[in-house]
Amino acid sequence: MNALRIDTLPAEFNTRILRDVPMARHTSWHVGGPADYFFSPRDLMDLSAFLRQLPEQIPLLWIGLGSNLLVRDGGIRGAVISTHGALNILERSSATRVNVGAGVPCARLAKQCVKWGLGPADFFAGIPGTVGGALAMNAGAWGGETWAHVIEVDVLDRRGARHTRNRAEYEIGYRQAKGPTNEWFTAARMEFERRPPGNDTGIRQMLDRRKLTQPIGEWSCGSVFTNPQGDHAARLIESAGLKGYRLGCASVSEKHANFIINHGSARAAELEALIAHVQKTVLQHSQVMLQTEVRIVGEPA
Repeated sequence: MNALRIDTLPAEFNTRILRDVPMARHTSWHVGGPADYFFSPRDLMDLSAFLRQLPEQIPLLWIGLGSNLLVRDGGIRGAVISTHGALNILERSSATRVNVGAGVPCARLAKQCVKWGLGPADFFAGIPGTVGGALAMNAGAWGGETWAHVIEVDVLDRRGARHTRNRAEYEIGYRQAKGPTNEWFTAARMEFERRPPGNDTGIRQMLDRRKLTQPIGEWSCGSVFTNPQGDHAARLIESAGLKGYRLGCASVSEKHANFIINHGSARAAELEALIAHVQKTVLQHSQVMLQTEVRIVGEPA
């Protein structure tokens, strides 16, 4: 591994940076080669200070819970920053507004909004990641989308400077949010409506339905492909005869065709090859080129 060196960092950071960390430990697919460096900040101030000291030539990858992410077997050149457990503020700032950190799991946001009597927020329980990831890709579930509730966001730039940006500064689309480059979300202010507090029946019903229709508990990344306009990726994959199709230790889920499962010992290369096979087969069968929702990063082995 030809790692870029960051040994010039002050001792307060240099002693806390982990080296050659297998990303399989930090992704929901349980695959991925080693990251040159892995850093878990204590809080926002700690993260900002780290970025100020980090040499600009070092590439960065930010992760939350590691869902919706495929790290190739050769690993990550540069530094991985894990926000989960650090950017975890979750507070009610007004009668209908919530201030939530990028490291907060979406399921936690959903449950807390129910307790506060705010909604519609049930759909966040169906997003298997953190708020930061949901902001980055305008994640959604059960008809709801993240940016439908965003008023403004806090970000850090590559030099650790903080900025607050309003929704109008981003181009929002289906599973995408485009804004200033080299900035990462640290928190968001979200607007909801008043609802009767304390009733989580809606969340429980949605989660029960999710257990029935999705391979919960198996190693997956969530939905692999975005839905084409007016159709569903799962229907196209199933109609192409790919449900249950297996390549090594990876397979298209029998339960939901838009999920790909690692059965325990798949490598990232197998998962990526299966993704490509699904795209090619669906294109031949339905003349639709499926686009990946999962983010594929890193170096091949």
